Amino acid sequence: MTRLISIVLFLTLWQIGARLLGPHYLPAPAAVVETMIAEARGGALAVNLGVTLARVLGGFSLAMVAGSALGVALGRLPWLDRLVDPWVVILLNTPALVVIMFAYIWGGLNEVSALAAIALNKLPNAVVTLREGARALDPTLDEMAQAFAFSRWRRWRHVVAPQLAPFFAAAARGGLALVWKIVLVVELLGRPNGVGFKMNEAFQLFDLKLLLAYALPFVALMMLAETFVLRPAEKAANWRLRHGP
Repeated sequence: MTRLISIVLFLTLWQIGARLLGPHYLPAPAAVVETMIAEARGGALAVNLGVTLARVLGGFSLAMVAGSALGVALGRLPWLDRLVDPWVVILLNTPALVVIMFAYIWGGLNEVSALAAIALNKLPNAVVTLREGARALDPTLDEMAQAFAFSRWRRWRHVVAPQLAPFFAAAARGGLALVWKIVLVVELLGRPNGVGFKMNEAFQLFDLKLLLAYALPFVALMMLAETFVLRPAEKAANWRLRHGP
């Protein structure tokens, strides 16, 4: 109920702002919806949303898998952490735009370069979060697993994974918010389709209705993913850590 009230308040303020500023600076919600419907009827909205979502899922999955594996390794192996940490810091502090440009320059304006740029920008965040999770593992549980001669799979499933689950969920939740913004920049700079491409086209035409008609559905999809997938997963992971498998 609170979220619904918040959305209604947002739309009310938007309508007031549109009246004060005028349609040239802020189109009214009704005008944006009309443009959205027109784009949907032509099929362009669904196609570009689908392309962007595929890039989000692809880049996000690559970054989470590679970043989680590397983060756990760094947290468990101090010598490796000392060796790789400067690289992680460099990636963390390199602007996303620089990474995207180098990916396109080195790999060309293609889908592989786009996914590589997306994954590289998300990778260090996953590494840092999972590294802290691996450092926080309870050594007494490791000793217990060793005393009971757990296999590697049983140790991972019953000892390590439940402790890492909250960190993985936190990395995923924060990472999705980062990835979709990076995807829009990637599309804006070097792809011939997607939400970012259409938003750049709208900017070139100074068509704010078209810009918002693509921005708002995508934001809504990310909010749905956050509300119905990532947030429940994070709660479940924290519950599992507190109460055990």
